[in-house]
Amino acid sequence: MATIRASCAECGDVELTTADVTVRVCADDHRGAYAFRCPRCTMVVVKDAEPRIVELLVASGVSLTTWRLPAELAEPRRGGAITHDDLLDFHDLLADDAQWMDELARLVDG
Repeated sequence: MATIRASCAECGDVELTTADVTVRVCADDHRGAYAFRCPRCTMVVVKDAEPRIVELLVASGVSLTTWRLPAELAEPRRGGAITHDDLLDFHDLLADDAQWMDELARLVDG
């Protein structure tokens, strides 16, 4: 099993095995990252990885996982960004069970 050297923000350089590291690559934009749990402080460390690093880690025996961007990112956006006032109005609306249901019904029927 290969030894992999990586760095933890808290502990500095640490040595890991291929079983300690996981590589993740986005199937949509091909960005990669690797993750491991620091053997000293037990914190999870995630670092971006260039394609060359991904290839090297996978060739060394590190497991590869692919993932996809959420579909919501491709949905069309309408209207302006939500403001703090919008959030407060929504909070007030949810405080009264009957009021928010009436408002929802009005929006759906309207």
